[in-house]
Amino acid sequence: MIQSMTAYARIEHKAQWGTASWEIRSVNQRYLETYLRLPEQFRSFEPVLRDRLRKRLNRGKIEVNLRYELADNSSNELQLNQDLAKQLLSAANWLKQEAGQGELSLTDVLRWPGVLSAAEQDMDSVGADLMIAFDSAIDQFIEARGREGEAIKDMLLTRLDGVMEQVNVVREHMPTVMQYQRDKLTNRLADITGELDPARIEQEMVLLAQKQDVAEEMDRLEAHVAEARRILKKGGSEGRRLDFMMQEFNRESNTLASKSISAEITSAAVELKVLIEQMREQIQNVE
Repeated sequence: MIQSMTAYARIEHKAQWGTASWEIRSVNQRYLETYLRLPEQFRSFEPVLRDRLRKRLNRGKIEVNLRYELADNSSNELQLNQDLAKQLLSAANWLKQEAGQGELSLTDVLRWPGVLSAAEQDMDSVGADLMIAFDSAIDQFIEARGREGEAIKDMLLTRLDGVMEQVNVVREHMPTVMQYQRDKLTNRLADITGELDPARIEQEMVLLAQKQDVAEEMDRLEAHVAEARRILKKGGSEGRRLDFMMQEFNRESNTLASKSISAEITSAAVELKVLIEQMREQIQNVE
């Protein structure tokens, strides 16, 4: 399947610990580039996420965003370590008695490490849930790429049909054009006084025909169309190969335009350039 490099996916995951949402979006890029925006407590996930993206994607600028919100329940309430607090109060009172001065600050007691703490989440469990949701987001993202890729494929096939139409137009007009040029040259030579060597005349006609014959260019265009269709049917990550094919198409259309000796062939060459440019623009989106 041909895949586009532009797509968007969003997955929301809800659990007892809270809610998380993954967003994945991408735009055109020659190579694969990944940008991750994660909450600080999940920074350690970055290598794993990049590896999973590399295994399933080949090209594009990929942006991944994770939003994470803890559930508002009692498990998030602060907990007081009463035993430690009592020990600190006892020690503070003893110091006050020994020193004979000073006031006891409850704020300082509460700030002591370990006196107040929040219930810790099971981060292993949270991480496992997030990875499952991330895999689902990638699946959705690739499906979106595939749908857009199929639309691009249909457009390219239509343009390839258009290229073949122009090739057939040129082939149909070539005998008429060549005969016109032959008659034109014969009439000019007939106006020249004196006897002309028939062999030389025939030689000049052959040279003229060779310069104006575009059969080779038409054959190559047909071959390029067949190869492009084969690539589209095969699918996969073929964006670079298709881009190379457009360069070959351009080379033949330029040669055709340079050899043009009639309005019909000139029009066909122009139409070919339009079709090729339309394909080239869309292929920039192909992975």
